[in-house]
Amino acid sequence: MLSWNDILILLPEIYLVAAVCVLLLMDAFIREEQRNATHWLAIAITAITGFLVVTGQPPHALSAFGGMFIRDRVSEILSLFALISVLLVFVFSRPYLKDRKLWHGEFYVLTLFAVLGVMLLVSAGSLITVYLGLELLTLSSYALVAFNRDSRLSSEAAIKYFVLGALASGSLLYGMSMIYGATGTLDLAHLHAAAMQTDMPNLLRFGLIFMIVGIAFKLGAAPFHMWLPDVYQGAPTATVTFVASASKLAAFGMAYRLLSAFGPGDLLHQWQLMLAVLAVLSLVIGNLVAIVQTNIKRLLAYSTIAHMGYLLLGLVNASPSGYAAAMFYAISYALMSTVAFGVILAMSRAGFECEEIDDFKGLNERSRWMAFLMMLAMFSLAGVPPLFGFFAKLLILKAAIDAGMMWLAIVAIVAAIVGLYYYLRVVKVMYFDKPVEGVEIKPQNDMPMRWMLSLNALALLALGLYWGPLFSWCQQAFAG
Repeated sequence: MLSWNDILILLPEIYLVAAVCVLLLMDAFIREEQRNATHWLAIAITAITGFLVVTGQPPHALSAFGGMFIRDRVSEILSLFALISVLLVFVFSRPYLKDRKLWHGEFYVLTLFAVLGVMLLVSAGSLITVYLGLELLTLSSYALVAFNRDSRLSSEAAIKYFVLGALASGSLLYGMSMIYGATGTLDLAHLHAAAMQTDMPNLLRFGLIFMIVGIAFKLGAAPFHMWLPDVYQGAPTATVTFVASASKLAAFGMAYRLLSAFGPGDLLHQWQLMLAVLAVLSLVIGNLVAIVQTNIKRLLAYSTIAHMGYLLLGLVNASPSGYAAAMFYAISYALMSTVAFGVILAMSRAGFECEEIDDFKGLNERSRWMAFLMMLAMFSLAGVPPLFGFFAKLLILKAAIDAGMMWLAIVAIVAAIVGLYYYLRVVKVMYFDKPVEGVEIKPQNDMPMRWMLSLNALALLALGLYWGPLFSWCQQAFAG
């Protein structure tokens, strides 16, 4: 039976569902020239949901629906930054969508339903809630990837994403069913104790393997990364900005909720080794293949694979400090991605996608500010001090060393040095190459977009200089 306490705990999610339904109904009755109302209402809904998340932060973890939903500091932080990412996506995407006649209310509705999936996923207290949140996120994402129905690349990317995503979801669900068969519980809080007493350890191990395959796919970690470059290249850039930011926060939340339920004990050491192997493969494949890319969206896709390798280093630590470092890294990557794709959105216009690295040639001569913002994003992704990405990498390497995996930290350092090449290549093209003749590089004249993109990029510098409070917040989330 639904209690008043349950309603209060789920207030941000309940509000978001109700508001999105109102948005959907309202959009059905407005004319095309009134689309601005949908745009600003979607932004207001996102901001109010974020306000409810922050003001409803409990002093300790609370649960609803018999423990199926958990409201704690981890869910608060991840939900808040997912909502911030979505707000940035909405502001950055308006000129891009208008130029391509894709400025429809469905984009806002699908994105808000996807972020609702993120909020459920990171607050999951049961295997059922994990799967419910995951499917709400992924089904909305499939539709967003296929949003440009007139684009062959977009349709192809959506089909690949759907087929491979269905296989990954099936693998995750198969693993969950095995774990339930071995433990007899769906409650994540009771899973560890049940796993220690099971008389079917082999079934439990097989379930864990299938579950990790599903987690790796959602993160985009190698060798389950096949969907990621094609989706990044084929999907509308507005959609890619969401997939590269909010959905990665969700993937970390899912990994933490599921894997932390299997430690400490023998199973902990087994999944630590599996994640270490996935981290090495992601770091090597992501950085090496990114070197040969000429399309900047594919370059950022392989960069994502490498960054998910770094994130896995924090999860390998399997301690509160390791989880805090991994969450800090996920937040930093989300904010860096929104800047990189935001600049691509700002430089794109009708008939010109600004997707090739050569399209950025001589950008400094045409738009010094946009070149500077892109440089901040590239340097932060590369881990150059004093930007945000440097300290995120530093904390991740410390987590790997503290876990007794010095060899893994060394691999990550070598991979970071290799990764410098393709990030510096983009900076070199912008600042030292001559502009391509006949190609006019001119940023969008949308002031809200320019202001928010500038604030987002400058935040990378500010958080690099003052990263302590955010990391302390992440540490407090996992304390006790």
